[in-house]
Amino acid sequence: MTRGWLLAARGAFAMYIVALLLVVLLPADDARQVTGFVSVIAEFLSTFGIPRQPAEVAVEFVSNIVLFVPWGFFLRLLSRPHVPDWAVAFSGTVLSTVIEVLQLVIPGRVTALSDVIANTLGTVTGLLLLKVIVIIRGRLSARGAD
Repeated sequence: MTRGWLLAARGAFAMYIVALLLVVLLPADDARQVTGFVSVIAEFLSTFGIPRQPAEVAVEFVSNIVLFVPWGFFLRLLSRPHVPDWAVAFSGTVLSTVIEVLQLVIPGRVTALSDVIANTLGTVTGLLLLKVIVIIRGRLSARGAD
């Protein structure tokens, strides 16, 4: 990775971390303004006959997965090659657990084991996404060399 790409990746990761902290550490009323899309999507799904409450739970779970995809992607991209993939995945679990514990003292926030599970799945998804991109890039480069 060139120096310019490395700086861009570090900058994007830093912006992601700031956004992540805003989403997960704001009091519930403020966070709803940022993440109010969960209710909007659940309402939209209810127009197709999907009960609102299960739709909201599902959208919330998927949102928690998506929220941590950048964590796995950027941490793997920016970490040293000798850092094992399991350590990157485990870091998502640890970070998510710390967030859930901190949310215990934030007004209106609710903690849930399902959030830790979803966030861990998101970290693993980000890690795998980077691996797929590297494989595709390698194959395209090999074709260009032929």
